Amino acid sequence: MEHYRAVIKVTFVGAGSIEFTRNVVTDLCGYPEFRDELHLSLYDISAERLAHAERLARRISAQSGAGATVSATRDRREALEGARYVINEVQVGGYDATRADFDIPARYGVRQTIGDTLGIGGIFRGLRTIPVTTALARDMHDVCPDAYLLSYSNPMAMLPWSVYAGTGFSRVYGLCHSVRDTQAFLTELTGADPARVKFLTAGFNHQAFVLKFEQDGRSLYPKLTEVIDSSPELQRRVRVEIFRRFGYFPTESSEHSAEYVPWFMRHDDQIEQYRIFVGDYLERSEENLRELESWERDLAAGTPLDLEPTHELASQFIHALETGTETELHVNIRNGGLISSLPDDCCVEVPCLVGAGGAKPVPVGALPPQLTALNRTFLNVVELTVAAALEESREHVYQAALLDPNTAATLTTAQTVAMCDELFTAHRDLLSPAFF
Repeated sequence: MEHYRAVIKVTFVGAGSIEFTRNVVTDLCGYPEFRDELHLSLYDISAERLAHAERLARRISAQSGAGATVSATRDRREALEGARYVINEVQVGGYDATRADFDIPARYGVRQTIGDTLGIGGIFRGLRTIPVTTALARDMHDVCPDAYLLSYSNPMAMLPWSVYAGTGFSRVYGLCHSVRDTQAFLTELTGADPARVKFLTAGFNHQAFVLKFEQDGRSLYPKLTEVIDSSPELQRRVRVEIFRRFGYFPTESSEHSAEYVPWFMRHDDQIEQYRIFVGDYLERSEENLRELESWERDLAAGTPLDLEPTHELASQFIHALETGTETELHVNIRNGGLISSLPDDCCVEVPCLVGAGGAKPVPVGALPPQLTALNRTFLNVVELTVAAALEESREHVYQAALLDPNTAATLTTAQTVAMCDELFTAHRDLLSPAFF
């Protein structure tokens, strides 16, 4: 077995994240090639969350026999020193900020499901998170300029864009499960053979589309249409309705997809027909907090952990690069002509071959015009929010909200501005003083 001469230092920023630290550390410690070669460096602004992450990482390393070195610090540059990979998992403001992102718009009649990507929730999460992410990238540029920044944080279409547009650092890759999960869902739905299915999927994060879905060179879209036409249950999903109207299956769940367009959230009958769970993310967040408490109890009691591999995307990315085992992953990076019908500067989600040759994105060409049109509507909000954060422009925040499809379908211009003003006040401690 090849022995790596240099220790593989992986830094976790926002290490107190309940899901990603656990999954990635479990995967990395499960690779026999990495035994005694890992340095897991943990950073979080919360001393309590950081202590939990350190206990967890040490327990996973010990139970798996990985022999990993584990360090924890609240000094970000110290955590980054010598890193080969940096995993960004931050959620600025945590549950309380997310609660405000839902509760204030709800008083104006704006419904949201997830609120982390687009819409008024996505805009204000972006404003909170972009400065933290760009500060991290500047530190990386100084301290570990050759490292890879693997970012899980949302809004993902905004964060890598803010890094390469607003800093001197550009080796940033956004990682999201939605493409992989959608491809598995379609394979199962049509009864296709996973070993013979071929996909081509591209667009924006949370609004990408399956451009090719084939088995042995034949399109499986007719089969998918047949399955949907025979299932009243499937027809009550937003993403299925988008597929039927636009001809290509979207990668994001119905909960996400419903709030990126103007046709669903505003209407009571559409909420009922498509079974849209308003406020879904709040319940998920509360469940995550309960899960954290459960993990704390297990750690304190010495209960053996479930260390089944999770095949987390950051783990696969690191393993592919370190071992030269070529793997196709979907990443979010600067477009630069990869999707020719979208602007060069925007952040797109495309296939990427990761292996001995590095990380090589796959050019996709032009999207069908109706998909380009949907993506452009999405892009308006993303581009203005990135500009708002980098230029510290309150006017651009108002404009992003005014152009957001769900908000625009619900509110007048004056109501939209008033809602933004309330959110600015609620998040004052988490935003740049320049906004005020």
